[in-house]
Amino acid sequence: MRIGIGNDHVAVEMKKELTAYLENKGYEVVNYGTDSSESFHYPISGEKVALAVKNHEVDLGILICGTGVGISLAANKVNGIRAVVCSEPYTAKLSREHNNTNILAFGARVIGIEMAKMIVDSWLNAEFMGGRHQIRVDMIGDIEKRNG
Repeated sequence: MRIGIGNDHVAVEMKKELTAYLENKGYEVVNYGTDSSESFHYPISGEKVALAVKNHEVDLGILICGTGVGISLAANKVNGIRAVVCSEPYTAKLSREHNNTNILAFGARVIGIEMAKMIVDSWLNAEFMGGRHQIRVDMIGDIEKRNG
């Protein structure tokens, strides 16, 4: 599985640690973020990862900024993207099972690397349940179409 990862300057170290963790588990990680501590605008990485997911260049995306909020907002502006901000594993798991999220976001200023690993594992190990949840995901897609 190919995972796109993006970040701003606040999250460089967390991205590096998380990339190594994922690669050690056998995932291919594609870097769309910055590797510099110089100020970097998170919407750039948010959009790059979202477009990579939308265009099937990667299977899923992970985004990291200070809180995860700004970078996920940028990603969610791309049609077909369902990015979720999580600070604990349970929400990450349910976001995949119920909402078929395709991008996970969190904040390097909010959680530590061990929590980030737990959140990522819960998210990657969960599967979309479909059924009544598919109806709701389709409704979200309809909102996108109406408001393109």
